[in-house]
Amino acid sequence: MRTLIATALLASLMASSAMADTTLKLVEVITSPERTQTLHGLVSKFETENPGTKVEIISLPWNEAFQKFATMVSAGDTPDVMEMPDTWLSLYANNGMLESLEPYLAKWENTKELTPRALELGRDVKNTAYMLPYGFYLRAMFYNKKLLSQAGVSAPPKNMEEFSKASEAVSKLPGKYGYCMRGGPGGLNGWMIFAASMAGDNTYFAEDGTSTMNSPGWSKGIEWMVDLYKKGYAPKDSVNWGFNEVVAGFYSGTCAFLDQDPDALIAVAERMKKEDFGVIPLPKGPDGKSFPTIGYAGWSMFAKSDNKDLSWKLIATLQGREGNLEWNKKIGALPAYTSAEKDPFYAGDQFKGWFEELADPNTVPTVMPTYLQEFALFKDSIAIKTSQQALLGDISAADLANQWADYLTKAQQKHLAKK
Repeated sequence: MRTLIATALLASLMASSAMADTTLKLVEVITSPERTQTLHGLVSKFETENPGTKVEIISLPWNEAFQKFATMVSAGDTPDVMEMPDTWLSLYANNGMLESLEPYLAKWENTKELTPRALELGRDVKNTAYMLPYGFYLRAMFYNKKLLSQAGVSAPPKNMEEFSKASEAVSKLPGKYGYCMRGGPGGLNGWMIFAASMAGDNTYFAEDGTSTMNSPGWSKGIEWMVDLYKKGYAPKDSVNWGFNEVVAGFYSGTCAFLDQDPDALIAVAERMKKEDFGVIPLPKGPDGKSFPTIGYAGWSMFAKSDNKDLSWKLIATLQGREGNLEWNKKIGALPAYTSAEKDPFYAGDQFKGWFEELADPNTVPTVMPTYLQEFALFKDSIAIKTSQQALLGDISAADLANQWADYLTKAQQKHLAKK
């Protein structure tokens, strides 16, 4: 009997030890101090609700995240859960590295309260939820009211022609510029927005898979972007600017315009008075239309996780109504729940520009072709290098359009061939 009791006690202790040793690895890739602090708070709640489980958070700086995470994965160092950007989803899902969340969503009580767009975009690859989007990043235009007034611009621009003229006027002020251009990491959105708006169409490909990047309208939009920089309407060093630099360029008063998602509002609102800036819909192209990119990010589970049910519990904590709202208020994205619009936080004037865009039939939120397996490399490496070459005059705007068209045509035709 004593032997049986001792054996049972030993087994119990071993089980408790195993439980205490359960560690989930969570990778954050769109990193900032505020985001990481908020993430730690949500994870702490999860750890409290799941005694014996610890979560190791690895925060990768966004400017280096794509390469660093790819290196981790190639070395077999995969996480249980990761923050998945939309542009990476196809790469990892199509390579069989992500776990389908469909079985969990089918039983989760909050699934029915998510916005239809969240579920749709989470199922972007193979119509399977390999990611659960936590929020959306829709571009709108920040503008500095003081700089426009000093430059003699009576009203914020409504179209691209007015935007060019206003940028020119501000750039005549000593040490000031019109546009906070994002020439470095994450800069592709601006090129896509203004090229599509100039073309009056956000169609990326013809039926045979040929890219529209070097079609007359899109090419003209790409040339328009290059001209803004070459004419001095954007700071010279903005050729290398990423998110932090363009946002700082705006709130410091270096430049008057910034096209950015709601996440930029956090830093801007902390450093500028409400009456000194505004957020308006993006300027429209010649056809009276604009095509702001709508990006998203979410939570994914890696197929190699040894603790899938526990990993889902972590995702459910992060994505639950309370966690999702807290997270998005800190990071500046539009939440994934239908009830979020009624929250007082989103009802103020500062979010007015984004909601006006969503209500305007001539403003079409546009998802970039993230379903292409080759798109992550294009966005986070190729597009940066080649657009910088065009801004610096090493290649022409036409060369840039042709290079992008060639790459995307091959990717799309490969995608079509698999169907």
